[in-house]
Amino acid sequence: MNNIDINIQTINKKIKEFLKKKNNPLKKITIIAVSKNQNIDKIKLAISSGINEFGENYVQEGINKIQKLKKHNNLIWHFIGKVQSNKTKLIAKNFDWCQTIDREKIAILLNKYRKKNLFPMNVLMQINISNETNKNGVCIKNYKKLAKIISLMPNLNFRGIMIMPSTKKEIIKKYDNYKKGSIIFHELKKKYQSIDTLSLGTSFDIEQSLLFQSNMIRIGRSIFKNKMI
Repeated sequence: MNNIDINIQTINKKIKEFLKKKNNPLKKITIIAVSKNQNIDKIKLAISSGINEFGENYVQEGINKIQKLKKHNNLIWHFIGKVQSNKTKLIAKNFDWCQTIDREKIAILLNKYRKKNLFPMNVLMQINISNETNKNGVCIKNYKKLAKIISLMPNLNFRGIMIMPSTKKEIIKKYDNYKKGSIIFHELKKKYQSIDTLSLGTSFDIEQSLLFQSNMIRIGRSIFKNKMI
């Protein structure tokens, strides 16, 4: 058994125990292995340990991995980095998901470049829930307008929202971010039938994100490092 396999088992156990404690043992949680800067061999170890969804921050690095791992035809690739308009064509043609739509222009371009012979691209709207100037995402006051725009794109499947909570250390502020994100998710879910995904949580806040009803967690360090964090 290798370190990556041990790490993944530990993460799954933590999630399972938390859900059981909250009387929700059957809830499905999707783990996205954040594989930026990881080599193909490490990704293959994660695949052999049951992971089939991967998140990439850099377009060309992600495409190189997608091409090298084509024989694994059950893999799902998420783009989770900042979307530059000049990269939208590559993202639309190569990735299954884009989690970081934060402005109208990006939604329009992804919709334009998504090939008609592919299924509609699964997308999340990234919200700057803490209104920090150094964070990406649509601001709170504009998310409803952007949500409507995304929902009208025929080549995009509007699945939900992605949130990066405050980087500040104050626990109260972080919990406030989680709560706001959960409220917005359920509000949008009532309005748009396709919405089913709240991407919230990383290696450092798995239990907190589950507490506020996240069902997709982006984990990098805790999977690929030699020791669990």
